[in-house]
Amino acid sequence: MSRKVFTKMETESVDDMLFGETKHPVKLGLDQEAGAGLVYPNIKVAPAEGSEESIDGLEATSKNIAFAATQRAADIGLPAIQIEMEHVQQQSISREASERCTAVTWEQLEELHDKFGTSVSLMSTVADMREEENGLRGSEFDIAMDESFEACAQNGASMLCIETVGGKVVSDFGISRGDVRAILYGIGVLGSNDMEYMWTKIVDCAKRNNVVAGGDTDCAQANTAMFLAGGLLAKNVSHTIAAVARAIAGARSLVAIECGATGPTKDCGYENPIVKSIASVPICAEGKNATCAHADLMGNLTAGVCDVWSNESVYNREEMGGPTPGVWLQSLGYECALMNTATQIGTAKALRDSYVLADKYRDPQGVILSYDNAFLIGQAITEEGEDIYLRSRAAALKAIELINEAVDQKRILLTRFERDTLDSTQKTYEQLPDDQSKFVKTSIKRYGRKVKEHDPKEYEL
Repeated sequence: MSRKVFTKMETESVDDMLFGETKHPVKLGLDQEAGAGLVYPNIKVAPAEGSEESIDGLEATSKNIAFAATQRAADIGLPAIQIEMEHVQQQSISREASERCTAVTWEQLEELHDKFGTSVSLMSTVADMREEENGLRGSEFDIAMDESFEACAQNGASMLCIETVGGKVVSDFGISRGDVRAILYGIGVLGSNDMEYMWTKIVDCAKRNNVVAGGDTDCAQANTAMFLAGGLLAKNVSHTIAAVARAIAGARSLVAIECGATGPTKDCGYENPIVKSIASVPICAEGKNATCAHADLMGNLTAGVCDVWSNESVYNREEMGGPTPGVWLQSLGYECALMNTATQIGTAKALRDSYVLADKYRDPQGVILSYDNAFLIGQAITEEGEDIYLRSRAAALKAIELINEAVDQKRILLTRFERDTLDSTQKTYEQLPDDQSKFVKTSIKRYGRKVKEHDPKEYEL
């Protein structure tokens, strides 16, 4: 299939960016329509994470988690629930495990719908287990992932998602060394390239099975930069580099939509506001109810334009500690109730702005992901058309411009380290060639030597 490239913004005005509202709502599951006025809670579970269970054990754990979540949903009267099941352990990336775990989870959701009229849906996320040095295309894991997607789609999944890893070996090299060329090449070029390969297949699977192709997240790359940048005390990675990497990720994650995905996109894609600004599709987001995962500085801001609101992975295991799925779901439900009530009484935009302003100027990453600036980055991307390199560089340069504006307005302060890093990044990107082929040729020569795992042939370069 051909990729339908966005050359103009589907969102007509920046003020149209709002939680629960999109130009292109998506029907999924039983009685849900994401982006049509309501925000739905998404409880994310990963029963295989950290376990050595048999497939029988994974099935039983999946059923227990789904039961706990649906019981709590009924108990507190939630009108809607989405469960996301992440198939994350190598053993669970198999047809049989995906069939059985998906089926028992969907049975619990169907029962909740039939008994109480709760609208329900099931997001199935297949982990990307591929390794570049062992083959991204046609490898054993690539084939196993295809089979897992097919099994999920045939056994109750409402939508399919993934966190693709294309370009990670190069972007990891760049993030750890502050090499912004490697970040642009790894996320913007290699990541986008691999996205087109994977999402052409996923969309085809979804269409064959009459389910929704959801979306991707740059968890493997931009989230790595964000996590290493950490909170206010961390100095492992520049926060300005993390912000720029996220802007580039916006151009990358858009490729899923261009290949035919419709959203809701996956929650841990913090670049999703940029994707929504361009394509006006529903997005899933996580933040203030995902504090078990990381010390990000955008817990409120991320709620500003979400259509599905999520936590991070939870487990139904006493030995792992922490709250049960029902407890997490309850907090998500309360937050969604607040957003939906604001919509009903006409205060949604005021709540949106409160969410955003709470975090916008706490960190450079918040600056570029506030809905107004995400919209401007979206415009910069669409103006470059289909060239994955030029639009990724444009996103990066726009992000730098926006951070500098915030500094000039004395809205945010940068340390000397952050100031020098941002200036150096800007200079580097401005001096890069305007021709994608030249940039790619130079990058292959440069990182083919420095990153031993990198194989350009896996991207047909």
